[in-house]
Amino acid sequence: MATLMAVVVFGGAAVFAVYALAVTIRPQAARIVSVLRGGRGDARFEPLSTLVRAERRIAVRRWAAGSASMALRPREAA
Repeated sequence: MATLMAVVVFGGAAVFAVYALAVTIRPQAARIVSVLRGGRGDARFEPLSTLVRAERRIAVRRWAAGSASMALRPREAA
């Protein structure tokens, strides 16, 4: 009985481990195979660098809008 319980417990753990690996690797399988065949991997997904570029664009637009409004204020006063 203990042997059957050990097989069930460790078999279940092994099945879960294989499932976890498959679920983790499957979305990148094409890229992994490409690299293993000697090809280049696709461009890296870098969400933080994209966010940094977007923040810089926003900052530049705010700066440009601020300088444009500063240039208009003296004209309004006159």
